[in-house]
Amino acid sequence: MKTDLIIREPELYFDSIHNELNNFLRDTVLRPAFAHPLSMKKVSVWRPAVEVKQTDNEYKVKIQLPGVNKDDIDVELDNDFMTITAEIEEEKEEKEEKEKNLKYHTCEFRYGKYQRTISFDQPIKVNESEAEYKNGILTITLPKQHIEESKTKKLEIKEN
Repeated sequence: MKTDLIIREPELYFDSIHNELNNFLRDTVLRPAFAHPLSMKKVSVWRPAVEVKQTDNEYKVKIQLPGVNKDDIDVELDNDFMTITAEIEEEKEEKEEKEKNLKYHTCEFRYGKYQRTISFDQPIKVNESEAEYKNGILTITLPKQHIEESKTKKLEIKEN
């Protein structure tokens, strides 16, 4: 049986490349033509870093989610994949009258919703999986289900 992860979502990578290209063009070509760069707020695709490791017995997935509250993270598990959804919203502040004309000088924070599905080449034990969130890093441990390799069997064909 294979021991490497199988990437089954090539469309996500094309979507990401498409979104990054759109953001690049918007930020470098379109917006400067219509607005002063210091008065606009940067908005881009939020795509946190993911690290997936595996041993003979488990998968360990780490996701960087700085600034996200634990309650704003959802993890859904199935036998051979996991979906992580998180959202980080811009802080809404009460502005005084003099701050109503507030303009961003620089803003590189990323806000919005994030969803990522990770597929595994071997089924996982959903009920024994664990997640921990500490210092902006979500760590998920997913034990593997050990499935005996099936042997081929030749069927005898009967006559009627």
